[in-house]
Amino acid sequence: MLTKEKNISKEVLTQCMEAKIVKITDKGQISIPKTMQNSCHINKGDQVLMVQEGRMIVLKKVKDSEFKPLLKLSEKVAKKLWENKEDEFWDTV
Repeated sequence: MLTKEKNISKEVLTQCMEAKIVKITDKGQISIPKTMQNSCHINKGDQVLMVQEGRMIVLKKVKDSEFKPLLKLSEKVAKKLWENKEDEFWDTV
């Protein structure tokens, strides 16, 4: 019974997923196959989030609005670091 369940999950999974092998250019670039672009509604100029976990890389289409809170937080942290008076010591070394 367990083997049959595994086969069913593989069958369902492969029906829901599309896999393609792409080549990396000399500049480290890849092209997303047109069929995947179409099914994910990715158009020229759209932003894609690239996440690495171990040896796996995942792409996800994102909107600017999804990153605004993260960008604001990043700017606050960077501003605190840049305005740190203790770091000005290194300008004199």
